[in-house]
Amino acid sequence: MSAHHKDPKRWVALGVLSSALFLIVVDMTVLYTALPRLTHDLGASASEKLWIVNAYALVVAGLLPGAGVLGDRIGHRKMFLGGLFVFGLASLMAAFAPNPQVLIAARVALALGAAMMMPATLSLIRLLFEDEAERAFAIGVWAAVASGGAAFGPLMGGALLEFFWWGSVFLINIPILLIAVVLTLKIIPDRPGDPRLPWDPVASVFVTLGLIGLVYGVKEFGKPAPDLGAAALAGALGAGFILLFVRRQNRAPLPMIDFALFRNPVFTAGVLAAVVSAGALIGAQLVISQRLQLVQEFTPLQAGLALMPGSLASFVAGPLAGSLLPRLGGPKVMGWGLVLCAAGVLGYLWAWEGASLAALASQAVLGFGVGATMTAASATILMNAPAERAGMAASMEEVSYELGGTLGVALLGSIMLGVYTARIGAAPGFPPEVRDGVDEALRAAETLPPEAAARLVGLAREAFHGAFSAVMLTAAAVLLLAALGVAYAGWRAAATSRPDPEASEIKAPL
Repeated sequence: MSAHHKDPKRWVALGVLSSALFLIVVDMTVLYTALPRLTHDLGASASEKLWIVNAYALVVAGLLPGAGVLGDRIGHRKMFLGGLFVFGLASLMAAFAPNPQVLIAARVALALGAAMMMPATLSLIRLLFEDEAERAFAIGVWAAVASGGAAFGPLMGGALLEFFWWGSVFLINIPILLIAVVLTLKIIPDRPGDPRLPWDPVASVFVTLGLIGLVYGVKEFGKPAPDLGAAALAGALGAGFILLFVRRQNRAPLPMIDFALFRNPVFTAGVLAAVVSAGALIGAQLVISQRLQLVQEFTPLQAGLALMPGSLASFVAGPLAGSLLPRLGGPKVMGWGLVLCAAGVLGYLWAWEGASLAALASQAVLGFGVGATMTAASATILMNAPAERAGMAASMEEVSYELGGTLGVALLGSIMLGVYTARIGAAPGFPPEVRDGVDEALRAAETLPPEAAARLVGLAREAFHGAFSAVMLTAAAVLLLAALGVAYAGWRAAATSRPDPEASEIKAPL
């Protein structure tokens, strides 16, 4: 029986899954606009501030592989409901956090809930939509929410901060979660998982520690006065745990992550496109929203509105790319999507003024590129893995986004801090913390006499200007290199499949 004649409830189910996903991705970026106010209110140090932003994405990335496989084993609806519950409790904890340490702990708990829900949302879509065209469209909607939601976070944060205290950015989750629980119980069928699938908690610990070690090393290296010993140690430990994880996976009869899938060049291109597009989007958004607020003196709400065209374009691009995918194929859509992302980043750098027409148009081009790339990458990864391992494929796809976002913040943040510190120099006559970032310099300026304050603000903004340019140029270069990589993978896959028209159906060509 065709999926077209099935229960229309599956479209409502898509709405429920998308709304939960929206909360997960909004929580990635909602703090960008809240960060200056929150840092001020909680008195967070520069390193606490980095962990408040990054603890969430980092822990989600580490837990996703285990959560995806656990969903395949016990059933994705059970995982989804458990995730909703954990996410709700963690949202309450974050909203009323009295100090930076409690907020960081709450962000870790939010990450646990998000990791339980994320693979389940995509896996349930694959199970609910059996018709090929419908499924491509549903994945397009999912990807539009994933990329558009991340872009919507700063606006939502800005709007809430205009009227409420910073904790409201977490409290808003509660009513949406309650509605999602009720609808999930009523609408989404509880399909049993496959208890024969192995779940390996040791491997989950390895991959979590590995990812945390690697990213911590990158962050430490990017500080104004890095502890190179600590950075090298964290990086080495992280790489060691990742190697242990890979070795354990290669020996397992049914691995948590099947690395054989990477022999398929199109699958590998999907992962590359996911990592790079997420890194560029989240890294660029972080520096753009800081620039709008700290240099151009936008309010949080104005900064959110200035970022809005990217979000809207991303929502449009998802379903559109989903409908083009069957005709053009994944590599083409991903390649051109990445080129558009680079054009948007360079356009924004050229436009310079945050609310000018050229800047808003550049935001839209960037958002459209990210939406198209994410849709094509999601569909490519999900459809090149066996159906019964949907949770594993979904978790690999999401690890790519999480890791991309985290590395984007860590690497682009490190470049930004490095260039800023180099350009502001020793700043004689000013307190040493002005070298830690433009926000620290502006805070220090509040305590100085007017003439010295004006001089410090000028110095800090000039240094930030140079750092901002370096970050945007780096992001554009990485996007263009990734587009070339994806085009090459598409060419290789086409070359492999030419002699035999059936070969493109093989899941992992050697």
